[in-house]
Amino acid sequence: MKQPGFFDVEERLARLSGLGDQLEAFSRTVDFEVFRPDLEKALAYSDGSKGGRPPFDPVLMFKILVIQTLNNLSDERTEYLINDRLSFMRFLGLGLSDRVPDAKTVWLCQKRLTQAGAIDGLFNRFDATLRNAGYLPMSGQILDATLVAAPKQRNTNAEKADLREGRIPEDWQDKPAKLSHKDRHARWTLKFTKAKRQDDGTMPSSDLAIPFFGYKSHVSIDRKYRFIRKWKTTHAAASDGARLREGLLDKTNTASTVWADTAYRSKANEDFMEEQGFVSKVHRKKPHLKPMPRHIQKSNAGKSVIRSRVEHVFADQKSQTGLFVRTVGITRATMRIGLANIVYNMRRFLFLERISANA
Repeated sequence: MKQPGFFDVEERLARLSGLGDQLEAFSRTVDFEVFRPDLEKALAYSDGSKGGRPPFDPVLMFKILVIQTLNNLSDERTEYLINDRLSFMRFLGLGLSDRVPDAKTVWLCQKRLTQAGAIDGLFNRFDATLRNAGYLPMSGQILDATLVAAPKQRNTNAEKADLREGRIPEDWQDKPAKLSHKDRHARWTLKFTKAKRQDDGTMPSSDLAIPFFGYKSHVSIDRKYRFIRKWKTTHAAASDGARLREGLLDKTNTASTVWADTAYRSKANEDFMEEQGFVSKVHRKKPHLKPMPRHIQKSNAGKSVIRSRVEHVFADQKSQTGLFVRTVGITRATMRIGLANIVYNMRRFLFLERISANA
């Protein structure tokens, strides 16, 4: 086997470009330098005046988190693949002889960003980039939520009762190692899905209720461009509707219309939207023990055509990036979901820019 040379690597990278390297498109379209002020403030790395090994560049570390989110990787797997893949190295600006951050360094970067509460600033920074590029929130907004799985906890009924009341179970208090591995914020809930037609062609009398453990991602997207504009993370059992009044509505949208499913239909929400100048297009609920009136049925069907666009956002996050919370606690889960929202907006930005260039 011959010794690989510089031109061999260049030829392989050119081949990757020809095959459609998504990370190369990211580098070409997204200006990652806009994140530097927020990253430097949150990470607060040493300036090197006291000696020691110099820290990795903050933007480089953020780009590693983007890779990790795009591919749903653990810290250890991220370290391995950066060393293994030429496309990852090119995206990060690393050569074959350059030092690569190890799994511990990636973990510490996430920890510092989480502790600094930097994810909101990073999200808003890229949202400003989208607005400057002409992608203003327009034509109203669509609200919805999706469940995000987390590693299941094996707790006793007494421990579950303590957690629901916001208490730390007594058996955990003198065991810090055990406490650090217990997720006290994720919750169990039931995920309802439509029952499938049976082999004999009949439909079951009731839908399926599947136990689910984890968190819930609440988003508001703009109708025109389908970017995530507002978002929030809660435990899985949290009510969808109540989040509408907790900063989930985007007041900068050029239209005042709000679409959402029946989970958001309540008098409190309707009054809130009216007071804030929003026009409700929230689905109406079926009357109790009565058939749905025909005119409401038709109205809901028309709203569904528009509201369904938000489902594409969640489908993209789960099918393309495998959205899953590997961490413990809602603070770190918020960081994970926030990164997923930034990466979704980046991928959407790439798509719209490509469509615009080809038009």
